[in-house]
Amino acid sequence: MRVSEGRSEPPARPPHSNAVVIIAESTRARSDEGTTMHFGIDRLLQDARLRRALAGRRIGLVAHPASVTADLTHTLDALRALPELQVTAAFGPQHGLRGDKQDNMIESPDFIDPIHGIPVFSLYGEVRRPTEAMLAHCDLLLIDLQDLGCRIYTFVTTLCYVLEEAARLGRSVWVLDRPNPAGRPVEGLRLVDGWQSFVGAGPLPMRHGMTLGEIGRWYLDAAKLDVAYHVVEMQGWKPEAAPGYGWPLGERSWINPSPNAANLSMARAYAGTVLLEGTTLSEGRGTTRPLELFGAPEIDPRALLAHMQAAAPEWVAGCRLRPCHFEPTFHKHAGQLCHGLQIHVDDPHYDHAAFRPWRLVALALKSVRALQPEYPLWRDFPYEYVHDRLAIDVINGGPALRAWVDDDHATPADLDALASADERAWKRERSPYLLYR
Repeated sequence: MRVSEGRSEPPARPPHSNAVVIIAESTRARSDEGTTMHFGIDRLLQDARLRRALAGRRIGLVAHPASVTADLTHTLDALRALPELQVTAAFGPQHGLRGDKQDNMIESPDFIDPIHGIPVFSLYGEVRRPTEAMLAHCDLLLIDLQDLGCRIYTFVTTLCYVLEEAARLGRSVWVLDRPNPAGRPVEGLRLVDGWQSFVGAGPLPMRHGMTLGEIGRWYLDAAKLDVAYHVVEMQGWKPEAAPGYGWPLGERSWINPSPNAANLSMARAYAGTVLLEGTTLSEGRGTTRPLELFGAPEIDPRALLAHMQAAAPEWVAGCRLRPCHFEPTFHKHAGQLCHGLQIHVDDPHYDHAAFRPWRLVALALKSVRALQPEYPLWRDFPYEYVHDRLAIDVINGGPALRAWVDDDHATPADLDALASADERAWKRERSPYLLYR
């Protein structure tokens, strides 16, 4: 381990780690700094001691539209305004640095930033990881991405790819940490080895319960990477505290990290509703509540809800499910009246510990199959650059969920046994890498 001056005792690190970590005394949030929530970018801007290690180094910033400070200044603009820092390049993940691309597999080009005159490289275009030519512009990569707490959200994969290339080419990586708006709960099957893709870089469960900074710590060990890695931690993040349970409600504005991540309700439901992208059911794209509701023209929402409540009432706990009707203006079933359910997680009925979105949507798919056995549920199309496997299997990180839905004899207890084992194992594995206790 390499430890910078000013700290006599390094913090505890996971055993057998190959990561090289730079820690400065000022990087740890202190209890005497008050209770206001500060993201990593805010602490970097406020504390000149943190910035000393960046001075004189060419910085490449990985950011997107939600990469903003407490006063809603974009991180790129805020860093470029600091005379001691030299930001020489920027990198945009899926949907672009400015968030201009609406749907999956709609790529962003490289361009020159019109305000700052620096190159902006796309990590969702001709390539999905930084190349040697791109990294020739910087000595250190600074990552400031708002995540949603779900394995399939591609900013997790972008982080992992950046770490891999940084290890290969000898670049340092700093993560300006941000909250996981879905909080600490863990849910879902872990990705099966051999099913890695751009929506699954490693054996995470669907809902991992970590921040990006923490995932980076885990991935360095999991992939056996040697990187000078540093997390600028948040101050005051309380993932178990109501009413936000991971998101600082009333303190910070919600900025869409991707075009269809419109609010906290979507973030809470996303680990389940993202499964719908692999089905013929609409996940609400083309409406004002994407990934909070689902349905199709042929669905009977009341029959669906009744079947779900009878089959596994504990799987629909913690939220309210409301039969609804909607007409998407684009995407699946555009211009057709759809019938389905909306997941409500924004009222006093919400129970953060009881709400399990992955099981809820899995149960909905199982109920559709039971009520309409011949319904063409699985959508066969290229999903995130995977062309030879069903999208639902790519999304779930293996075929087990689809097999369970299609098996007439499989019960909720069968899927629960598989998922519970994975969830327990993941909680044990992630524990040494958590930064916020």
